[in-house]
Amino acid sequence: MILAIIGNKGGTAKTATAISLAAGLALKGRRTLLIDLDSQGSASLSLGVRRAAFDPSIADVILAGRGLSGIIRKTSAEGLDLVTGSAALADADVQLARIPGRESRLKAALAPIRADYDFVILDCPPSLSLLAINALVAADAYLVPTPPEYLALEGLVGITDAVQRIQAGIGTACQLAGILLTRVDHRRKVTDEIVQVIRRHYKDQVFRAEIPVDVRLVEAPSFGQTIFQYDRGSAAAEAYRQLTDEIIRRKGRTS
Repeated sequence: MILAIIGNKGGTAKTATAISLAAGLALKGRRTLLIDLDSQGSASLSLGVRRAAFDPSIADVILAGRGLSGIIRKTSAEGLDLVTGSAALADADVQLARIPGRESRLKAALAPIRADYDFVILDCPPSLSLLAINALVAADAYLVPTPPEYLALEGLVGITDAVQRIQAGIGTACQLAGILLTRVDHRRKVTDEIVQVIRRHYKDQVFRAEIPVDVRLVEAPSFGQTIFQYDRGSAAAEAYRQLTDEIIRRKGRTS
């Protein structure tokens, strides 16, 4: 299963979700590859890769046509492989604009190595750029993380509508895997209200797992570790274990 983690703004725990879900799947014995599609390289940095060591990266694949197999690297998390991001992706839209089949570059690159993995997780940039479109074309499904906040709720409506328009325009069949509530703090009254609105509107499309506000999740990247390596007993680790189980079950129903 190729799963894109997408969002049209920062601050939604998108990268934390990509890393934690990928690590959770690896812990469950699933061969997992995480691809960092963000020019900031946050997922790569969070897994302990120094910025100076990013090359070769996914930019070489998407922009220069290099094969994926030669740039996949191991991480400190057993069973989890990584393809790093790159600052070279910052102007990817400009560079891809003149390349034929620009929206399918990632899909073509994944084809030769897809059978090597049970899951490929795509950490997309916080915008619906050509990189995100490449992810949607390549993926079987996409996941949208969103905190239970008013502006994030407005953004959730916007991104689901935008994805549908993109799909109609390019003919991709990528399905919504689900909406994940992140940075949840039930001590705030407004949190419960917005969570209820989202669950009532999107129903079964919302994962049961909720990712709480947890300082351990914020601390883990500074040690180059996943949440399971840093504090496997934390509330965030337990929530991501629940999400991992849900993803595995949903994959089983669609296989």
